[in-house]
Amino acid sequence: MAAVTLMWEARAAAGRGPELLAWARSRTLAPAPDRRETFRAEPDRVLVLTWWPDGTVPTELPDPPPDLLHRPVHRWHFEPVPETPGP
Repeated sequence: MAAVTLMWEARAAAGRGPELLAWARSRTLAPAPDRRETFRAEPDRVLVLTWWPDGTVPTELPDPPPDLLHRPVHRWHFEPVPETPGP
């Protein structure tokens, strides 16, 4: 099970969502994560989630070229929380 999930989210400059999506999809990560998913949303947002095994130093996506962005990239690192049994 992955120990860390990285969330990378960016909003493209107006009308440049397809370019930002293509840019994000073309980035390779070395080492590769256990799992990687890419999403898009209006207006011109791109989200990439990567899952990393315990003990691995996660590789983050870099910042895209500034002219593609509406605002700076947001990044978060999440760790799984065990489910607790209900009462």
